[in-house]
Amino acid sequence: MAYKSPGMGYADLASHFRARIKSGELAPGDPLPSVVEIRGQFNVATKTVSRALGVLKSEGLVTSRGSLGTVVAKNALVITGTDRLDRMAQNGLRYAPGETSKGHRVMRRSVYDPVVCNALDLEPGEEAVIRIRVFQQDDVPTTVGVSIYPPHTIAAVPELADDVRMVKQFGELYTERTGRDVAKGQRTAHARQASQAELDALEIDAPPHSAVPVVVTTVVFHDDERPLGYWEDVYAPGTHVPLPD
Repeated sequence: MAYKSPGMGYADLASHFRARIKSGELAPGDPLPSVVEIRGQFNVATKTVSRALGVLKSEGLVTSRGSLGTVVAKNALVITGTDRLDRMAQNGLRYAPGETSKGHRVMRRSVYDPVVCNALDLEPGEEAVIRIRVFQQDDVPTTVGVSIYPPHTIAAVPELADDVRMVKQFGELYTERTGRDVAKGQRTAHARQASQAELDALEIDAPPHSAVPVVVTTVVFHDDERPLGYWEDVYAPGTHVPLPD
């Protein structure tokens, strides 16, 4: 039988700070508590703290900065759109410190992409509302976020078709108005070549006709009868994206 000593281990300690970085409570450049402070707060040995910080450094989440001690790395984590929902529910933060967005666009378009049509039960050529925004960390673009909504979702939440920032998440509004719960489907990830529009949005200057690989995550939202929305996040090369545990 495996034995685990009582109290917090180094993996638990690393998980604690990893979660704070992911939630935006600790932003890039923020210092972590000193080793002495961590020891006192969690009642752990110096070796435990050192091993936990070593794990976080190996993951690229923190770095040593001399007299500043250990600080959150500049390119620590870029979370997905669905993680932003979780973060807002947890601490009310729409953006992490240093995070902003730009290039907000809302449009009605006929949809022909077979992946999107299949995900939203749309016939090719059927109209949907598409919302696009570019997320930045310290003014550096990190992610292009795209959300697509079919006509029945727009009927319940017409604000989605307006070119304004939403004051509430669409799922909250949908549930309030229809009485139907909104469920988040399985998030998936894949790699593909970036489009020119995505390269422009991420401010990547690539030679013409060159292939620039990007990681893309997608998720579909549903009620108990049909799909409600398709979200896609496209990440700049070199971005660190946390995966579900």
